[in-house]
Amino acid sequence: MDDSTIIELFFDRSEQAIRELDSKYGKVCHNLSYNILHSRQDAEECVNDAYLGAWNTIPPTRPNPLLAFLCRIVRNLSLMRYHADRTAKRGGGSYTVALEELEGCLASPRTVEGDMKEQELVQLIEDFLETLSSESRVILMRRYWFSDSYGEIAARTGLSEKNVSVRLTRIRKQLRHYFEERGVVS
Repeated sequence: MDDSTIIELFFDRSEQAIRELDSKYGKVCHNLSYNILHSRQDAEECVNDAYLGAWNTIPPTRPNPLLAFLCRIVRNLSLMRYHADRTAKRGGGSYTVALEELEGCLASPRTVEGDMKEQELVQLIEDFLETLSSESRVILMRRYWFSDSYGEIAARTGLSEKNVSVRLTRIRKQLRHYFEERGVVS
């Protein structure tokens, strides 16, 4: 079923909309949440909460593309759960490792939150992504948006894990340089 038909089911307030959404995008959503939380049960809860969020948001919203809209809800819910769990346990995890990899790109006395509005930072990152090759964008997004491991990225791209690691190191250096040129970090 195509996205516009699923959205129309939401507008009709048909429970079939949730079933179709799960059928079409459930696996992607579960993988995204699991990559952040590393708990099937927590991932299941976040995905179900995302479906409820979609139900409560559509209508009036007509998301386009639907997958990006849904992934953003799943990711935000998973991150909230992750941070709540981390605060409670003071533990780590692969998501923490991925974030620590990016710290060198953003760490400076001049904080991003203090000096830039979120939309400006988003635009800056989008502009940076446009400077990358398609394969480099995939590698970057799979690691830092979807929280894929090096092995998962390697399998998806046909590269070796070592190559993925090296490419990510280079991309992070490019990102840091890009931010430095624009005065975001020093």
